[in-house]
Amino acid sequence: MWFFTGFFRGKPLFFSMATAAKGKILAVIGDEDTVVGFLLGGVGELNKARKPNYLIVDKGTSLQEIEDAFKGFCARDDIAIILINQHIAEQIRFAVDQHTSSIPAVLEIPSKEAPYDPSKDSIMNRARGLFNPEDFR
Repeated sequence: MWFFTGFFRGKPLFFSMATAAKGKILAVIGDEDTVVGFLLGGVGELNKARKPNYLIVDKGTSLQEIEDAFKGFCARDDIAIILINQHIAEQIRFAVDQHTSSIPAVLEIPSKEAPYDPSKDSIMNRARGLFNPEDFR
């Protein structure tokens, strides 16, 4: 959602809700249904270089394109969270596992076709290793 905030040198200024509120945005890598859902929710942004914060993965998308988008989102300083469909994260698991920084946080989400499997989520496995199960008894 874009908001009109005033004029600068005679030109209208518009800011999105995400940019105006927090300064950091979400990135989404997923199938068409997932990405369109988030875009309808207002997460779509373009940075100063006119690069979007999303990638729609379909049958014609190569692994190199997915990996490049993921690494590009990790390198951007305006992205705080990367949402990626779990079945797509499996395809570039080596790149997802190499990302150890807390920002941007990488969250694996289910898609319409593939349910979420916590045993395949590397972040969940790392978190599980931080806690002793006996601490919760």
